Amino acid sequence: MSEGVLNRFLKYVRYDTQSVRESDTEPSSAKELVLAEELVRELKDLGITDARIGKGGVVYATIPATKGCEECPAMGFIAHMDTSPDASGTDVKPQILRFTGDDVLLNAEKNIVFPVKNFPEIAKYKGEDIVFTDGTTLLGADDKAGVAAVMAMAEYITNHPEIPHAKLCIGFTPDEEIAKGTVNFDIAEFGAAYAYTFDGGEAGTLETENFNAATAVVTVEGVGVHPGLAKNKMVNSLRYAAKFMEMLPADVSPECTEVREGFIHPMLQGNVVKTVIRILVRDHDKALFEEKKELLKTLVAKMNSLCPQAPTTITIKDSYQNMKPYLDKAPKVVELVRLAYEKAGLTPIEEPIRGGTDGARLSSLGLPCPNVFTGGMNFHGIYECIPVKSLEKAADVAVKIAEVSAIVKSLA
Repeated sequence: MSEGVLNRFLKYVRYDTQSVRESDTEPSSAKELVLAEELVRELKDLGITDARIGKGGVVYATIPATKGCEECPAMGFIAHMDTSPDASGTDVKPQILRFTGDDVLLNAEKNIVFPVKNFPEIAKYKGEDIVFTDGTTLLGADDKAGVAAVMAMAEYITNHPEIPHAKLCIGFTPDEEIAKGTVNFDIAEFGAAYAYTFDGGEAGTLETENFNAATAVVTVEGVGVHPGLAKNKMVNSLRYAAKFMEMLPADVSPECTEVREGFIHPMLQGNVVKTVIRILVRDHDKALFEEKKELLKTLVAKMNSLCPQAPTTITIKDSYQNMKPYLDKAPKVVELVRLAYEKAGLTPIEEPIRGGTDGARLSSLGLPCPNVFTGGMNFHGIYECIPVKSLEKAADVAVKIAEVSAIVKSLA
């Protein structure tokens, strides 16, 4: 199985599946469907005859329960097919290199180097084989490592019918990276009573808590006039947007926070006539999360008071909630995944996610869904990588989760 999961991963990362924030289609990019079609074909080749693409590009499939386990609650496995829009996913060139502990030359022609000092956590993998890119794209371990782990589990379980297990439900989602992974996810069609997303980080981590998340859009309006005739007429929205940015608390930013500390993360795009500031609002604590949203509203009101010549508006849309309150109501779901880690020879490292998963949204909708590691590191950029042993261990855990499904008689 270990060799199989690596080969699957190397195959999947070559599919360009970047989601598109500005798109109004579902999925956001047609190229996501190309991988979806390949996964359906592979699932059917494994004998999983009901594999299909549902509304919006979601892939569904089920492995029937073995004899004697028909009454066990159905268990689900979920991973997302898309990759982040934050770095190119076109023409990914994965390369497996033995990590010596020194900086890694990713691309001799362009002199692109993986700087160890900037990513010190990689030191623990000295002497191991690691999958890197050539430094011009992201890798796509987020979340094709999860897809590969789930597919490797499906292959192992279908090839070993002697292993008892409950009904196993498989789901691959598009557009998770733009917070739309569950827009078309049909829990009833999926068919599971509980599930696990494979969308985490380093080997051994287990995540049962994540950010509450919202996206605020602040729009600053300006007036465009020829710059040679602009006196007392032009209103440069970029300048006024900069004033708004200066009002944001500098210490409440991603680069200044860690663990359970929330942040406000602005991204600006505009011109003289209009500037749009897209702001990510995150916090594990619900009350502090709401405070951050109220702060932004207050700052917009202040902008309109101080700078009425540049009308400023705000809209805020919640993206997902912290899964912890929902998982606290389903403790057996967490107990089972801990048991699977132990059977795979791992002690779970439980820590909050400084982000979110499809499982966060699904948990709030009634499908308890903790998040399991995939082994990847440095997501969303050209220094993304994954130790081969970590990927293999994720596939091992997926199999153990399937196996423990046979001992569950009730989630109560």
